[in-house]
Formats: sequence, structure tokens, C-alpha cells
Amino acid sequence: MTGPNIPGNPDTMQNSPAARVEQADSAIKNEANAPLNGAGGTPGWERSTLEQLAMATITEQRQARRWRNAIRIAWLAFLVSLVWLGMDRGGGTADTSTPHTALVKIEGEIASGAEASAELIVAAMRSAFEDKGAQAVVLLINSPGGSPVQAGIINDEIRRLKILHNKPVYAVVEETCASAAYYIAAGTDKIFVDKASVVGSIGVLMDGFGFTGLMDKLGVERRLMTAGVNKGFMDPFSPQSDKQREFAQAMLDQIHLQFISVVKAGRGDRLKETPETFSGLFWTGQQAIEMGLADQLGNLDFVAREVVKAEELIDYTRKDNVAERLVKRFGASIGEGSVRALRVLPNLR
Repeated sequence: MTGPNIPGNPDTMQNSPAARVEQADSAIKNEANAPLNGAGGTPGWERSTLEQLAMATITEQRQARRWRNAIRIAWLAFLVSLVWLGMDRGGGTADTSTPHTALVKIEGEIASGAEASAELIVAAMRSAFEDKGAQAVVLLINSPGGSPVQAGIINDEIRRLKILHNKPVYAVVEETCASAAYYIAAGTDKIFVDKASVVGSIGVLMDGFGFTGLMDKLGVERRLMTAGVNKGFMDPFSPQSDKQREFAQAMLDQIHLQFISVVKAGRGDRLKETPETFSGLFWTGQQAIEMGLADQLGNLDFVAREVVKAEELIDYTRKDNVAERLVKRFGASIGEGSVRALRVLPNLR
């Protein structure tokens, strides 16, 4: 028999409605926590996980900040190096009390903006002539030619500096001394060559392209508007008249006569002129000596040792500094090949 339900009896309390509600609520809470605890979770796992995530984020931010700082420092060091190197345009410095042979190199195309420009060559020659230790100035030439204007500036300065400083200046040809390069060499006291050097090409040319016939076949119409009858002169997409051709030829002939006059003045009685001398042909170093276009065989060391009598060589050659070369390479020179191929004005050299 079961006794009567007495308040405060444990069996009676467990079966009461309030007890049953409390038991159900506890069971729900245990069921909600069961998967976490069953997976190895421990009390406070949420806080531990958040702390780990926060620390990982902070660590990543610190590493990113270090990389940014390292990159900034690297760029700063690079810019400082450019500024430091940019202060030096090349050229030798010598003890003025030490006798030596001053060297100026003329390499590549002779043109404005190039390493063989009148600006750089003239500056180098002035430094070489002004140095009291320089017994003579040697122009080491390896160039196929270029601008007659740039060559004329250099030639004029050679003659002026020779008189001003009373020092000899010699040209030593390596591979090539043609066209505008020979224009420069003609202003020196003596020209030394290798027997296989290429010397000469005393002439002037103006080259370009004409596409009028092709345009007619393709049915392309050139719409060029000018103010002035000859403003479109030498336009590759327009026909060239006989009058314009005669005008261009007269200009070339005049520049050619200037070139011939410089060569004759520089070589004097040594020149053995023939009908081919000023025809634009070029010859070997040995032939050039026989024609009076060069004086004798000899390289740079020979001239310094046997002619100047000062074996020590000091290079005064000026070059673009690192910063200028980078600007030209990554700036102005972008698309240079396309621009040269499509430019309207002809190349005079």
C-alpha cells in the first residue's frame, strides 16, 4: 500500500508539476550542451577560440606591417642610390701633376640625346684639354656616323680647343669611322687606324618611305591639310613633286660640300683626292692610309706609349648617369622602334 501524499515527501515532490517542469528544462539544457561536451569541448571554449582568432589576426597584421616597412625602406635606399649615382655623369679625374694621355670615347650613333652626342663629347673634351697633366687628347672612335649637325659642333670645338690649350689631339679608329664619325676625326692632328678598320663614307643621305602607290591600290585616301604649298613636303603618304625633289637634293649637296670642305681643311696636303674620295664609298684602314684619309696603323696603347709618350690613360668620357638611363629606358624609349618606323620626317645623316 502506498501511504498518503504528505507535503515535503521526496516522492511526492518529484511527481509534482513544478518538479516535472524543472526536470524538463534541465534535460533541454543538457541536450544542447551534449554535442560540444561530447566532442571534447570544455567549459569556456568559446572565449579560448576567440582569443586564438584575435591573436592570429594581430600576428598577421604585424607581419603585413613589417613587410610594408621593409618595402618602403628598400625603395628609399634605391632612390638614395639613384641620387648618389646621379651626381656622377662619368668622366675621369686625374692628378693634374701626373702626366697622362686623356681619353674620350666616341661610340655608337652620333646624335642628340645619345651617348655620342655633341653635349657629352664636348664636355669631355673640355675637361681633358683643361687638365694640366694631360699631354694629349685621344678620341677613340667606333661609330658608323650620325647627325652632321652634332659632328659639326664637335669638329668646331676640337679646332678651338687645340688652339686654346696648345695640345695635340689624335683620333684612334677601332672598328668603324664612317660618315659623321669621320667628320669628327678630320679635325684631329693625326688619324690612327687598324688595317681592317672601316673608314670613309664621306657623303650625306636623307631616307624615308613612300606609300602612295600602295595606298592607291588599297583605295586609301590621304587627307592632309596644310597652310603653305610645301608644308607637307616629305610626307610619306603624299606624292613628291620634281620641284620638291630638286630642293631636297640641293640641300644635301650643300651639306656634302660642307663635309668635303672640313675634310680638305683637316687633311690638307696629306689627302690624295680621287673621283671616289667624296662619293660616299668607304675603305679599309690600309686603303685609307694610302688615300691620305688616315695617317698610320696604331691602336690606343701604341699612341699613348709611342706618340704621346704618356702610357697612363685617363678616361674623360661622359655618360648618362643611372637615373637618366632609367628614365630613357622606361619612359621616353617606350615604343621607340614604332615611332622610328612611322615618323614623318626623314633621317638626315
